[in-house]
Amino acid sequence: MPQRRKIFRMPVPRSLKIKLIDYFIDQIADRVANLLGQQALSSPQMKRSFDAPDKTEEPLRREGDPPSDQPAETEWMSYAKIIGELAPPRHPTAAPRRQSELCKQADFALDAYRYWTSAMGLVPTFHRKHWEFFYICQALYERGLLTEGRKGLGFGVGREPLPALFASLGCTIVATDQAADDALRGGWKETRQHANDVAVLERPDICAPEIFRERVSFAVADMNNIPTELADRFDFCWSVCSLEHLGSLEHGLRFVENSIDTLKIGGLAVHTTEFNLRSNAATLESPGLSIYRRGDLEKLAERLEQAGHYVEPLDLSPGTTLVDGYIDLPPYHNEPHLRLRIGEYDCTSVGLIITRGGQKLVSQPTEVRSP
Repeated sequence: MPQRRKIFRMPVPRSLKIKLIDYFIDQIADRVANLLGQQALSSPQMKRSFDAPDKTEEPLRREGDPPSDQPAETEWMSYAKIIGELAPPRHPTAAPRRQSELCKQADFALDAYRYWTSAMGLVPTFHRKHWEFFYICQALYERGLLTEGRKGLGFGVGREPLPALFASLGCTIVATDQAADDALRGGWKETRQHANDVAVLERPDICAPEIFRERVSFAVADMNNIPTELADRFDFCWSVCSLEHLGSLEHGLRFVENSIDTLKIGGLAVHTTEFNLRSNAATLESPGLSIYRRGDLEKLAERLEQAGHYVEPLDLSPGTTLVDGYIDLPPYHNEPHLRLRIGEYDCTSVGLIITRGGQKLVSQPTEVRSP
């Protein structure tokens, strides 16, 4: 009877086995997260979950609201745990001058962040939407634009508190959003992120109703085809994470260029959008959502400067503190939510600041092919 050959197996160290198991667990977790992120692109509820700081009917947590449900694994990374429950300043405070830059944890420790958050009736939270509001307010304030008699234009305002806040500081505001039918098709009405008249923007806790009604008006405006009657009228304009939803990367870039036409000479545009932390090559581009890379923003800055405008220098350093390194995965948390996974890309918010120069920007055709 023939003897069976013995099979010799090399012993595998236990530490290597553990590393292999950990590696495959990480790969499976990433795959599940990516699939969940891809679902976010077509689901209005998931769109809202990374555009708004909580899961309540109102898009923002306000002072006096009960604490939101916080998963145990992230509770120790909350604003209250890391920064503390500090009283906000009574007046605007000095802060490092805003550049075109990324959302970072360090800004949340500023007195200026707590001041603007309190002025909007919000609870200080490690959420990038709060940072975007702070960033726009601080950029305008330190350049002397939030004063009596200034005129501002908001694009895609949804239900944000900025029109009421700016009116309370003496500004005259035209708040705009897309047509109701377009908002319905895009899921923005379902998720309470669309405005169809000035009444939905009224915030008595921020601005007295009589002052608000005197200083704030509403208009329908397609960000891909800005009405000509808005040209050359405003001291400043802004948008909060809207331009990435305009159809493609190029649609968003064209919007930023064309928004400058609404400003007076020397006026300021402040826009925030999605930034790809993972790649300067591959990215997400779709009719509903596009994520901008370093190269896209550098190209935009070059185009604007060639047209005679000034772009605040790009600081795209991602930050090195604790919360800067945390990537929120779907379903997203209330906080920390400075970085998040969308599809296969890690993203955060980026702010752009542009001053209109003396040379008239010649608008390019707005018909751009969607991918």
